[in-house]
Amino acid sequence: GRTQFKVVIKALSPKEVTRIYTPLPLDRNDGTFLMRYRMYGSVTKGLKIEILYGDQHVAQSPYILKGPVYHEYCDCPEEDPEVWQNILSCPSQEPQITKDFISFPTIDLQRMFKEIPAKFSETRGAIVHYTILNNHIYRRSLGKYTDFKMFSDEMFLSLSRKVRLPDVEFYLNVGDWPVEYRKANDTPGPMPVISWCGSVDSRDIVLPTYDVTHSTLETLRGVTNDLLSIQGNTGPFWENKTERALFRGRDSREERLHLVKLSKENPELLDAGITGYFFFREKEKELGKVQLMGFFDFFKYKYQVNVDGTVAAYRFPYLLLGDSLILKQDSQYYEHFYIGLKPWKHYVPVKRNLEDLLEKIKWAKENDEEARKIAKEGQLMARELLQPHRFYCYYYKVLQEYAKRQASKPEIRDGMEHVPQPDDRDSVCSCHRKKPLREDL
Repeated sequence: GRTQFKVVIKALSPKEVTRIYTPLPLDRNDGTFLMRYRMYGSVTKGLKIEILYGDQHVAQSPYILKGPVYHEYCDCPEEDPEVWQNILSCPSQEPQITKDFISFPTIDLQRMFKEIPAKFSETRGAIVHYTILNNHIYRRSLGKYTDFKMFSDEMFLSLSRKVRLPDVEFYLNVGDWPVEYRKANDTPGPMPVISWCGSVDSRDIVLPTYDVTHSTLETLRGVTNDLLSIQGNTGPFWENKTERALFRGRDSREERLHLVKLSKENPELLDAGITGYFFFREKEKELGKVQLMGFFDFFKYKYQVNVDGTVAAYRFPYLLLGDSLILKQDSQYYEHFYIGLKPWKHYVPVKRNLEDLLEKIKWAKENDEEARKIAKEGQLMARELLQPHRFYCYYYKVLQEYAKRQASKPEIRDGMEHVPQPDDRDSVCSCHRKKPLREDL
């Protein structure tokens, strides 16, 4: 209807005043709404959240969020990780983490110092050596392609403001490709390198990608797509979407060029275009280049083709959160959450060489109700797996599992620099308790 829901958030105690930005709720077009807010100060007693339709309370409003409630830049970590994990309802097990650590019953830090810089940083040049000690972050960059450390810095700092982290020392690969391909029974065996993307033949420990992590941290602050705003911009209702498959992207893999050829031959089934040439510049004349398209406009189409880029296509989580059917290319690469997805339940699988893509699009057109059901199941599963708090839980669990296996104590090594917390002058931060220093404990 025309009447908008209105959300009012204020401090529970009349004695506390804080600034809170509350945009309009996002309508997810299925009877549910997503409400976001951003705080510019902290409250100790808690928040009162009222949801109004006209001037009537609805949806069991008002809600009470018990305090203390801190804004994003407030450095007031919960000292007891168990308490923090319970508050966030973190899952007790993450199957991908369990699988990733099977190869690493113990972690020999001394062997890592000897091997990893020589083996990976000289060839790949995208390794960052981190130590987290007394809830402070230290790091040194190994190689010249380590700019993406800004994303990992951002997440580790954000996490350390919320919960006391275990003391750990590890190497993070900030490049695209997984790097550790040795098997558990090789001599020497594999090293526990942490990466943003895994593959079926590598042994890297996988974290949520820099892309979904940054998207979560930037909600209501950045200008890029984020995992929440997409849920309120999923295009027309299913029956009004264009009955064709869509692809837009760079030329980062040959199969993407093949998609454009298929599209030219079968325009009634597929609309595919390359938005920028970098790897196959000689093909631009033959295949043409198309304009960039706003991501929300993707969801005007019923079917989305997901093809790998240099590694797993990092748009996949965003596509899942729309309400189109995903036709996913079979891939050796995966992100941290793929383990929770099943082909034909959450997406339609397509062969690596795309030879069955047109057949799958035709199947979807002929089986509209089934296609719609798979799209919906995929969307619901993505909503669960890609909630912001799940990323924090996941990062924490990886650090926790890693810390358990360290055979010696982490240290601040030569060449490491301290990564400071951001200075946020816009927001007021006061912790409800004095943070004990580790030396005082």
